[in-house]
Amino acid sequence: MEIWTALAIGFFGSFHCIGMCGPIALALPGGNGSRFSLIVGRVLYNLGRIVTYGFLGAVFGLIGHSIALAGFQRAVSVLLGLSIIAAVIVQSNYLAGIKRILKIEAFFNWIKNSISTQFRKRGMSTLFIIGMLNGVLPCGFVYVGLAGSLTTGSVFEGMLFMVLFGAGTFPAMLAMSLAPGLISLPMRQRINQAIPFLTITFGIYLVWRGMWLGLTGH
Repeated sequence: MEIWTALAIGFFGSFHCIGMCGPIALALPGGNGSRFSLIVGRVLYNLGRIVTYGFLGAVFGLIGHSIALAGFQRAVSVLLGLSIIAAVIVQSNYLAGIKRILKIEAFFNWIKNSISTQFRKRGMSTLFIIGMLNGVLPCGFVYVGLAGSLTTGSVFEGMLFMVLFGAGTFPAMLAMSLAPGLISLPMRQRINQAIPFLTITFGIYLVWRGMWLGLTGH
């Protein structure tokens, strides 16, 4: 269940993320101008994102493991699920709210400046680094994915959840960077209309999982 959940969140969420991360992907340096180097560069960029997602998933999986040892995994899963549902229903600007609460705006500005610095460089490694940095930028669906990795209660499973989340984003993000017109605006709009229902479904799953954990004692 969690494997397909991670892939689904990443895949459907990627059509929304195209609007946020698309400009960065389209502006990536093109290597030496050959089609092969262009494809390899875009693949490396997306792999960089997935590496960062995996690292973040491991960190949140570790946190989730500590929560599980403390006996609060059930409550945290239910709370996260309800928070996700509430955020979709009220459509609040929770990303900005999170940044204000944690006071991490300066960190995100540093990430953006670092990406700008990398754009002035050349080489395949630069594209990989840009992808890694881009994976840290605030994104609602990344936060949803991290909520899932947190509830796994395991470093490895948390990492795997986010790697699979990243793999789900891979097809649309790669296609968009190589052929911007391939994914039409009407298609993206139709998928975006379904995204809130997918997000709420995942929130319900987290609530159900928290209740199930309590009933089974695991």
